[in-house]
Amino acid sequence: MRHRLPLFLVKIFYYEYWPFWLFFLPLVPYWIYLSIKAKSLTYFTAANPGIIHGGVFGESKIDILEKIKPKYHPTTLFFKVSATLPEVIRGVQLSSLIFPMIIKPNVGERGAEVEKIESESELAHYLKRNDQDFIIQEFVDYDIELGVLYYKLPITGSSDIISIVQKEFLGVTGDGVSTILEILHQNERAMLQLTTLKEKHGAHLNDVLAKGVYENLQPIGNHCLGTKFLSGQHLINAELVSVFDEISNGIEGFSFGRFDLKVNSFEDLYAGKNIKIMELNGVTSEPGHIFDPKFNLFRAYKDTMISMNASCLVSIENMKNGAVVTPLWTMVRLLRSHFSVKAEEQNLGGRVKTVWAK
Repeated sequence: MRHRLPLFLVKIFYYEYWPFWLFFLPLVPYWIYLSIKAKSLTYFTAANPGIIHGGVFGESKIDILEKIKPKYHPTTLFFKVSATLPEVIRGVQLSSLIFPMIIKPNVGERGAEVEKIESESELAHYLKRNDQDFIIQEFVDYDIELGVLYYKLPITGSSDIISIVQKEFLGVTGDGVSTILEILHQNERAMLQLTTLKEKHGAHLNDVLAKGVYENLQPIGNHCLGTKFLSGQHLINAELVSVFDEISNGIEGFSFGRFDLKVNSFEDLYAGKNIKIMELNGVTSEPGHIFDPKFNLFRAYKDTMISMNASCLVSIENMKNGAVVTPLWTMVRLLRSHFSVKAEEQNLGGRVKTVWAK
């Protein structure tokens, strides 16, 4: 994709770059309709009784990972913000983790502060500027990264996959002539990440890659880091729903959310093996396939409404089972606090927890 539009126009014309609140503003009337249907303005907080506020925000990644069967997630360590570098290194050594590793906040949204670290010096640099509890995960070197939005109705027992997004990492393919930086200037998506890429790669961006050689410049599969989201809706079938029925079994208090995972191959995906879940996000999980550049805004809203309706149905059945919704004014106060200080703190106790992969 050639860089044709000024970057500020890119963020206006492509809805995938819109702020969360702006994209959802036209859907407020539909939310009100669903609220009437569910008899609660905060019905969505009942979608996942086992996750704080249903996963609207503030959920602890480590707490949710501990609910998932060990064979489905990478080795993960939890550290309090007060943990020192020697304590972190000691925990890493005891768990047999090796570099590279993934480090990220225990409570975070949309890929904020998620990094791949290659050495102890990079770890030390991250800790110096970190101001919240965090987790470290083994780096899973699988080629396929997906976001699978799944739900199951707790009373009727029916389940389905609403959305699959396949993630295409931000990278370049050399032509034997142009520098990496020159190639990046030809790509609107890359230009939006140019400041970050310069900080990360420095003088390496002046190198020339041999013709046909591909280099992944941003290995973290988050939209805010330049990852392209592609629709994987064609992957959905009854066989795959059964795989996620098995994965979700035993996740106490979970009915609706997005599994962010890596898998070795699509054959393994349908067989339910070699699947590593990095995160499970709650009720505000977006159907990520809608950000495929081939989609239009009408389709994006249509599919988002399908997702919202599913979360409503799940919440209604959970409320029938006794799940309690977060009161409206409590939610308003929590939202104000959340957006003013990034996230509410989670008091998990202890300095380090370990979730061991099997």
